[in-house]
Amino acid sequence: MFVEKFFNLADGKISYTRKQASEFAKQVADDFNPLHDEDAKRFCVPGDLLFATTLATAGISQNMRFTFSGMVTDGIALHFPGNLDADADICDDKEKTYMSVSASGEQSTSSTLIESLIRAYVGFSGHTFPHILCDLMAKNDVMINPARPMIMYESMALTLDDLSVTDVSLELAETTLSIDGKRGNACLRFNLFSNGKQIGQGEKHMVLSGLRPYCGETISKISEDYIAMKASYHKAA
Repeated sequence: MFVEKFFNLADGKISYTRKQASEFAKQVADDFNPLHDEDAKRFCVPGDLLFATTLATAGISQNMRFTFSGMVTDGIALHFPGNLDADADICDDKEKTYMSVSASGEQSTSSTLIESLIRAYVGFSGHTFPHILCDLMAKNDVMINPARPMIMYESMALTLDDLSVTDVSLELAETTLSIDGKRGNACLRFNLFSNGKQIGQGEKHMVLSGLRPYCGETISKISEDYIAMKASYHKAA
């Protein structure tokens, strides 16, 4: 499966190099969050790569929820479940939890379905910023701190009504942002389709910190710089 080149398996544990994590973010998710750059001082493995690794190693369940609780850096060896028969915590050797998985319903290990779902979801998830989140902040008249932009991936959940399909696409359904002081909780709801028929739905939750009054000029500059960085990478690739 294509995901396997983005992680290392040894002694029953999985780890990631900076290069693997950064290439997954940029090449698969089209995610250019500076935290995923190889030389980032506060480097972390993308949450979407942890999600993809779980599906690649344990399969898909009809109902799944992923809750992120810690930042994975390069070289940390993690224990992933071999199946999704029950709830599981993805921990290191010191039993520190980085992600929790809850699963129920029928299961599938179809590599075709797994790859299609991974590509559909992480492609959507990687485009959360700037397009979706910037529009959401504008509608709510708030924005993140441009000096220290803090957007944390909190959780995601999805439900698949039909596990017999092989091709999955995703469409954004609804976005909301609840604000409590300088903290915001964003929810992006989406629908899953196969051959034009809806076969499921899901949602992604993020925490936005350091909120302040919206400034269109500032957000435009942040978006332009981000898009220019992506263009530069793709041109050089």
